[in-house]
Amino acid sequence: MAVVALTGGIGSGKSEAARQFSLLGVPVVDVDMISHTLTQAGTPVMEEIRRVFGERYLTADGALDRGKMRALVFDNATERLKLEAILHPAIQNQALTDLATNEHLLHPCYQILVIPLLFENSRYVSMLQKIIVVDCDEQLQIKRAMQRSQLTADQVKKIMASQVSRSTRLKMADEIIENNGTLGELAERITQIHEKLIKTCIVSK
Repeated sequence: MAVVALTGGIGSGKSEAARQFSLLGVPVVDVDMISHTLTQAGTPVMEEIRRVFGERYLTADGALDRGKMRALVFDNATERLKLEAILHPAIQNQALTDLATNEHLLHPCYQILVIPLLFENSRYVSMLQKIIVVDCDEQLQIKRAMQRSQLTADQVKKIMASQVSRSTRLKMADEIIENNGTLGELAERITQIHEKLIKTCIVSK
């Protein structure tokens, strides 16, 4: 089963795009969802985060306090690398397990791996057959991210600046989903890409 990456900047609409692929029967593995699961209370990852960073970065029930951790690591490269050293290997191991679990499925012939920071983190590149980029106008990107994550415009802009540029993502894409319009338009574009990927699989056999 081919592995197709789905990526894009903050607020571009990756989650909704992934949902649309799922509605078409495509297996979806999302590294952000894996991260959230691994940072719930009582997991080995959280025990390591507690050991390295201390209790103040945990919520009352023992899960990761994402707001406090974001504030710590965003402008502090040393602390960010310490966190990534804990999270990234664990997330990748779970993603590989989930991808392997889907291998027994006969249809469709590909699965989606949602990776927000694909180009900033080279861990997954070698396993990919295609890269799909979800793209939208930057002002819309800011608006969506503010609504979804309760961030300020300045916070969103800082996150955008820390990610690879929009032009770089578009150059690296095999397929681009322009997500400036309606949900119906998004679904139509994803159906087009889905049908194209299915045809590609059939030809390659």
